[in-house]
Amino acid sequence: MRISVIGTGYVGLVTGACLAEIGHQVMCTDSDASKIKTLESGGVPIYEPGLDKVIAKARKEGRLSFCANPADVVDAGDAIFICVGTPPLPNGDADLSAIDHVARMIASEATSPKLVIEKSTVPARTGHELKRALSVYARKPGVALRVVSNPEFLREGTAVEDFLHPDRVVVGVEDETAERQMRDIYRPVLERTFNCPMHSPECPKGPAAQWLVTTINSAELIKHASNSFLALKVSYANIVADLAEKLDADIGEVTRAMGMDPRIGPSFLNAGLGFGGFCLPKDLQAFVRLAERCGVDFSMLQAAEKINKQRIDRFVGKIREALWVVRGKPLAVLGLAFKPNTDDVRFAPAIDLINRLVEEGARVRAYDPQAMDKARSIMPGIEYAESAYDAAKGCEALIIATEWPEFRSLDWERIRARMARPLLLDGRNLLSPAEMRALGFEYRSFGRPDAVAEIQNA
Repeated sequence: MRISVIGTGYVGLVTGACLAEIGHQVMCTDSDASKIKTLESGGVPIYEPGLDKVIAKARKEGRLSFCANPADVVDAGDAIFICVGTPPLPNGDADLSAIDHVARMIASEATSPKLVIEKSTVPARTGHELKRALSVYARKPGVALRVVSNPEFLREGTAVEDFLHPDRVVVGVEDETAERQMRDIYRPVLERTFNCPMHSPECPKGPAAQWLVTTINSAELIKHASNSFLALKVSYANIVADLAEKLDADIGEVTRAMGMDPRIGPSFLNAGLGFGGFCLPKDLQAFVRLAERCGVDFSMLQAAEKINKQRIDRFVGKIREALWVVRGKPLAVLGLAFKPNTDDVRFAPAIDLINRLVEEGARVRAYDPQAMDKARSIMPGIEYAESAYDAAKGCEALIIATEWPEFRSLDWERIRARMARPLLLDGRNLLSPAEMRALGFEYRSFGRPDAVAEIQNA
């Protein structure tokens, strides 16, 4: 099929590249002309494992192109994926102005039937407003503009894998024609009729994706409900971690046993600095606001948000307790991205933590494998190291703020030798307390016996 993608952020760029990978003819555009210029020149404006290879392959084979003129992109596609941002407004509502702008553009430029696919995360009933806008602003009456909701479930760091090997594909439609078109788009994914670039030629691996057809309202609600539930799990694990510290229990042992129950599952039960990124925080707020407008009390989500915001306070408290005086002390922070395998620093707990430490007068030196360029643009006033070992040199404490796998395999004896004081504050419970103590570190983390024992022995 000929497919257009409007928006080349994390969702749009992965969607466009992967649709081209499975055989469609795809053209992408973005309101940010610099992104299109970067992509046209062979660059990739975001870090996402495997994405650069998928884009390069699809461009070489002539199935993926980028265009700065949105009218040309609208004209090029029989199906148009809307992948623009829906950032939070000051009151927590999703800002749908970009969706509205794209709807007007499609309506004014479309001269042939289009399947308009809502991929951005939006509140329920947005699809109906989108359909109305397409009708109101249509330049050529009688041109069929069908609306579909197709929520994304892509995790930054594994987005390419998630698109090509999803556990489910949700499509909210109003008629059988739209469903048939959507099935044609996803057929290579559903039937595994492509050679997966992330695996060997023997792929497919794992179970086939579930094809779930719903109403448009249900599809929109599924996305927000899913992300909000994940946020609840993270905050639940964190509040249990606080209780574990009081009772001299180990949160790792507790959540491991909880996760063995198939009704619960192990994912999103990791205690630490809490969730960040552009999805969970804004989707949680938008879901709360949606519930308020509908007269539904969703205060449990507000509690989850409150718990998450308190994680930085609790960790800063641990840092103060360990150091006594923070002002003037050199501190190393490992990790800037909101999660590993991405360069995304939006709503990253590490950024909030560093800002708090700087406010208290600490001298911060930071390192991240991928996110330092983006961090520099929002935090130019701190020092950036070339490696974890450089970050540790002469520091009074080393703080782990993002759970990059490579941090687990560092030469920790070398790290300790470079530090002024071997104090390690693990905000992600990445390392073993026993192993770190055996190497001579003072070690603190969340919800594990080390946090209690060292405080009592201080």
